[in-house]
Amino acid sequence: MARYFLQGNAKGSEIPYGDNLKAGNYVQAGDAKIYYEVYGAGEIILVLHGGGVGSPYEMGKLIDALQKNYKVIVMSTRGHGRSEIGNSPLTYEQKADDALTVLNTVTREPARVLGFSDGAYTAYKLAAMYPDRVERIVAIGAGTLKAGYYSADSLNIEEIAKIDPAFVEYQKTIRPEPERWQQFGKDYMTFWSNLNVGEETLGAINCPVLLIVGDEDDHAPVITVLEAHQMIKNSRLCVVPKAWHTAFLDNYEITAAAVFQFVNAPLENLQSSKKVDYNSKE
Repeated sequence: MARYFLQGNAKGSEIPYGDNLKAGNYVQAGDAKIYYEVYGAGEIILVLHGGGVGSPYEMGKLIDALQKNYKVIVMSTRGHGRSEIGNSPLTYEQKADDALTVLNTVTREPARVLGFSDGAYTAYKLAAMYPDRVERIVAIGAGTLKAGYYSADSLNIEEIAKIDPAFVEYQKTIRPEPERWQQFGKDYMTFWSNLNVGEETLGAINCPVLLIVGDEDDHAPVITVLEAHQMIKNSRLCVVPKAWHTAFLDNYEITAAAVFQFVNAPLENLQSSKKVDYNSKE
């Protein structure tokens, strides 16, 4: 049975996103086979889940709603779920290229992208590198990032198994290389511990962006999302009250309302919020 990390009693969806072989496909992206699923019909939305212990299933309620009006691509990112790890070093550019490869198998038109955490950072890089492929972005839990914020040894599978043994056992049944999971976790966090995301990436994004952050987020603190908001040319901001990093789980109603209003709006209506400096009189 599909599970997301620390699921508790609430399911993500009746559909096991990320493990629904009836809707599943693989595509070769560099040196790894990447798993993805396609649902619904209409204009494209690419959904990119969180990293480390993230999975598409955690975003199930949003995907359920989106697929009623859109064709939704649900991707398991490299080293997560049914996607392979590959053998090349993890890079920020690789994340964008993996997402582009999946996107290109379904459409050549610009797509809406909904990303959470790792997935939101990937969306930023995808839009910066391939601006003609991204129409708009919803970024949940992703602000500026400085090297050293994340510890290189903070993803230990044995420790995770003590916290949520059912999740770890389930993941071992769907991963193509479960024996490499711990090493991937180490490599993955080494990558994140060295990553800087700032003006170079965020300033290169030209499409409209909605930034969503929980007011208690300690992975992407509100101040870093405010900084990203100032750097992105066309952006608006939603701070979700009494919510952690997983704002879409902690306060689904407010998060979903912001997501759907932005996703459904005509592109020409998505003008940036006014960027006001500290104590500005403008």
